[in-house]
Amino acid sequence: MRFNFVTGPIFIYLRFMRIWFLFVLLVIAQIGVVQGQYQFQGKVNESLSDGQIFLSIVDNYRKISGVHDEQILNQTSADSLGNFFFSGNNLPEENRIYRIHVDTCSENEQRLNHFSGHCPNSREVLFIANNQDSISFPFSFEQEMFCKAESNHEKAVALLKIDSVKNDMKFAFSTYSSEANIALNTKKWVQTLQQFGKELNEPLAELYVYSYLSDQSNFLYPFYLEDLPSNEYYNNLKTRLEKTYPDAPYTAQYIEDLDADLYRTKSKISPWVWIIGSVVLLAFLLNFFIIGTWLRHKNKKDVSETLTPQELRIAKLMIENKSNKEIAQDLFISVSTVKTHINNIYKKLNVSSREELKDLNIS
Repeated sequence: MRFNFVTGPIFIYLRFMRIWFLFVLLVIAQIGVVQGQYQFQGKVNESLSDGQIFLSIVDNYRKISGVHDEQILNQTSADSLGNFFFSGNNLPEENRIYRIHVDTCSENEQRLNHFSGHCPNSREVLFIANNQDSISFPFSFEQEMFCKAESNHEKAVALLKIDSVKNDMKFAFSTYSSEANIALNTKKWVQTLQQFGKELNEPLAELYVYSYLSDQSNFLYPFYLEDLPSNEYYNNLKTRLEKTYPDAPYTAQYIEDLDADLYRTKSKISPWVWIIGSVVLLAFLLNFFIIGTWLRHKNKKDVSETLTPQELRIAKLMIENKSNKEIAQDLFISVSTVKTHINNIYKKLNVSSREELKDLNIS
């Protein structure tokens, strides 16, 4: 009985301490949430398990994909089971676009590949998060990495959802057999992407769509330029960004890009302007050629009518650089007669030398 009397209070004490310890942990956890504590974790494939894993903040949506050293916030490596983990409290309180990517580049290869923004043997996932989010990237049903996300923040997976729609679009375009089919469906898919992004109720998701459509290397870019001046969607997105993210770098970048693209569409000259301008220029050059030819012929005709046949013969010999003596021998006249004819030629044609005579193109 004494034994039970002693152990009873000890048991109660130990149980109390256990509850107190759990309570303290709960309070600390809640303080961490209030102060801001993010947790991003996931798994990598065996082929990439030896690579480095990077967490980046994407503050330039023109560099939304790839490897950019200036965006990297942290790096880690996977454990023996392929698990990785990022945690801290240094992220912005409002939503931003983040990227986790893993690559197996050596240190020397990183200098080259990271500089160009491309690693051939790498995988990445884009997501939306803030300083209080917990996001997990487990393997998908097919054991693929970065294809699935689980989070307490519903907007975290918005970019993955958009990627799914983009993949559907790419597959659909691969089945279109004619240019007419492609042109007909281009507008439909652009509107589908824009509407889908808008329904996610997250301007950063819409911005992700915009960065895709307005990429000059994208085959949809010409349609985007054609759509831009008449579609109010782009100005409405600008309003949503300014309201939700007034100080974010994305917003200022979007406004600048939008203004530049609008200017490009306004300054773009219609093909008909080029066609009409070319026809007018060709007509002007043709008239110039005809008038010049007519003037040359008129000049020759005037010269022929002004000079006597003998003076015309002497003028042609002068143009051939023959001396007065050679002209006299060719025409069987005296040198003094040649000089008299030359003086008459100069007076009639209003020239003073043989060089000026050559400019008249006497033939």
